[in-house]
Amino acid sequence: MKAAAALTMLALVAAPASQAADNAKTASAANSDARDLNDAARAANAHARSLNGPARRAAEAKAAGIAAAMGAAATEPATAVTQAASAMHAAQATAAAPAAVTAAPAAGAKPQAALLRHSACKGTIYLTFDTGSQSQAELIADTLKRHQIKATFFLANEKTINGDYSLDPAWSAYWKARVAEGHAIGSHTFDHDVLVKDGADGTLQVKPGFGAHAGKVQTLTPAQYCEEIKRVDQRFVELTGKHLDPIWRAPAGRTSPRSLAAAQACGYAHVGWAPAGFSGDELSSTAYPNAVLLQKSLRDLRDGDIFVAHMGIWSRKDAWAPANLEPLISGLEQKGYCFATLREHPDYLSQFKPSSKHP
Repeated sequence: MKAAAALTMLALVAAPASQAADNAKTASAANSDARDLNDAARAANAHARSLNGPARRAAEAKAAGIAAAMGAAATEPATAVTQAASAMHAAQATAAAPAAVTAAPAAGAKPQAALLRHSACKGTIYLTFDTGSQSQAELIADTLKRHQIKATFFLANEKTINGDYSLDPAWSAYWKARVAEGHAIGSHTFDHDVLVKDGADGTLQVKPGFGAHAGKVQTLTPAQYCEEIKRVDQRFVELTGKHLDPIWRAPAGRTSPRSLAAAQACGYAHVGWAPAGFSGDELSSTAYPNAVLLQKSLRDLRDGDIFVAHMGIWSRKDAWAPANLEPLISGLEQKGYCFATLREHPDYLSQFKPSSKHP
């Protein structure tokens, strides 16, 4: 009995002690990763100071991204240290306790993954951009090109800051360039038709943002709704000589089983976004400043998430993209993430097979 009791006591002491050692290792690794991020931030800042003009601004934005990644990750090393300390205390308390006392489990959750793994991707983020005022169109294109990132664009014929529309002939060269760079391009409905509700007799009620019926609720049959999606493809062929990819995004993300079925019937799969993938660029910049949105994205985005932003928002005072796009990409790269178009997303692979109904 004494021997059995001794073995039981040894097991009780060893388990939390072992957990404490593991958590201590996790804390050490996390602190090492934090030091790597800190070194990278210092190097990026030094490089930025050595440049001038646009190159300096881009480098400064990259440095900001690294700094933001440090901020988003700051709780991880601290959590690991706290877990290790708690486990150590639990082990010490258990060792000192009388045999009749049942040891409490050591504190600590799953070990945090290392923040930096430059030799391989930690995961993939899918950047997507919906048309808007187009005030950020060139900045978005330049930033993606600089980082050699391919993204996905969803197009509607929206009014732009130039006084024209995003699918006018004047935008032909822009969209041709995106096709040449290998980006995926989907439909956002021609007139940015926001679904209001399913109507009677199988119809759909929508409110166009642009076009002859802008701001007025229209009743469409499923076939007519499909035509609104396909009109973007028809115009895109006129502008670029290429068809859209067989994907679409509903304006405002508003869908119903009926609208999804209507689109699927003519060959288009709907693409939303991850909860963590909402950029917040449509929100008030007073209530939701860019720095807060950036930190949230860097903290919450995970492997496989689809991220959505716009190519310009009329109502936001402090535009999201100039402040956040470069730091977001740099911060995610520092955390080990790669980027891809939705052609590579596991949920949409079958949509891009040759057998798709889309032309």
